[in-house]
Amino acid sequence: MNQPVARPAETFAEAEDALLSRWPETRLEPSLDRIRAFVELLGDPQRAYRSIHLTGTNGKTSTSRMIDALLRGLDLRTGRFTSPHVERMSERISVDGEPLDDEAFVRAFNDVAPYMHLVDAAEAHPLSFFEAVVAMAYAAFADAPVDVAVVEVGMGGSWDATNVIDADVAVVTPIAVDHTQYLGGTAVEIAREKAGIIKPGSVAVLAQQSADVATVLLERIAEVGATAAREGLEFGVVARAPAVGGQVVTLQGLRGRYDDLFLPLYGAHQAQNAATALAAVEAFIGGEEPLGDDIVRGAFAEITSPGRLEVVRRSPTIVLDAAHNPHGAEATAAALEDSFQFDPLIGVIGLMGDKDAEGLLAAFEPLLAHVVITQNSAERAMRAERLAVVAREVFGEDRVTVVPLLGDAIDAAAAIAEAEGSDALSSGAVLVTGSVVTVGEARTLLGGRK
Repeated sequence: MNQPVARPAETFAEAEDALLSRWPETRLEPSLDRIRAFVELLGDPQRAYRSIHLTGTNGKTSTSRMIDALLRGLDLRTGRFTSPHVERMSERISVDGEPLDDEAFVRAFNDVAPYMHLVDAAEAHPLSFFEAVVAMAYAAFADAPVDVAVVEVGMGGSWDATNVIDADVAVVTPIAVDHTQYLGGTAVEIAREKAGIIKPGSVAVLAQQSADVATVLLERIAEVGATAAREGLEFGVVARAPAVGGQVVTLQGLRGRYDDLFLPLYGAHQAQNAATALAAVEAFIGGEEPLGDDIVRGAFAEITSPGRLEVVRRSPTIVLDAAHNPHGAEATAAALEDSFQFDPLIGVIGLMGDKDAEGLLAAFEPLLAHVVITQNSAERAMRAERLAVVAREVFGEDRVTVVPLLGDAIDAAAAIAEAEGSDALSSGAVLVTGSVVTVGEARTLLGGRK
């Protein structure tokens, strides 16, 4: 596949179109050769600052946003790379906690575009969309300049394009089975790939893992001479209680204990993400002293995580959550039971075609009174009728409605929630879930309707 010489973009739309014309991020060729050649042409910008690298199956984006907030609370200038985006491509690259605006995104694209065709011509395969955006982020961080980059892998670890950095701290959020066609069919195989971000001399901050996954990660840590910090041993959640707008948590960090912190996110999994983020920043800063209590309290109080149990509307309440695999769905279901009292709760579910539909639907089945099966606009989306076949097996015929257009599906679910939740003692609600793309499109639709 030949790529045309990238021309300078004048608008955000032109930069976006040029990037989307490249290999999609779901088309993988396991090699770091192209991205290494690319960043070398750019002067290896990823070496201009220290970094914290995150991998795992679920929780990476929320954890990276918490790490970013804590670092900024310590007066460090941050760059943050996350993927995929919820609504706009520019969300993937943030400086000082804010996504690049359109002008800065275009400037970042134009800074790297002249070198793309040189790599395309020299390598067996052209640069992918994801490789191009990673290089844009690394160059933008060097240009800012930032003190520290917080970098979330796209998929996996060893062969992920982000892995041209040698991070001071490697964070591994919970690993479960996902992306099996790319990473392997078992959690152990997936863990081996994700362990590749743990580099010699680094600190590996490990969220709670199954025993076999933990063994793989600890073997990698021993192999490269890294240091382990493990949830449940060196750090963890001491206590948590639901609260209005989130939860109150007490966390044990690597350097000290932090009591009664307000976290404006829902669910035990977010408390665990907070503990992991805290340990990662303590490991990054080093020393023996805890972070200042006011700094931690202030950073966590401002946390947002769009599309993660995000309430976007009332009457009826509409909640967006980007759970896209059974492990994530189980955490979301537990958080909903823990933090809300919706009756009935109506699901709007649209998945990508490569996902474990039965596992995800089964995780939500005890919680959802009815599901409206839909699909997002992505080419990889699972067709609504195909998903509905699985949904009927899990929920039964009477609890499944099929509405292929997402906007109409949300309206249908809201109507059911209002009709069945009209009792004075009950409050119906809608949960939109199944994919980051589904949630992003729903967020845009609902924002436009406000």
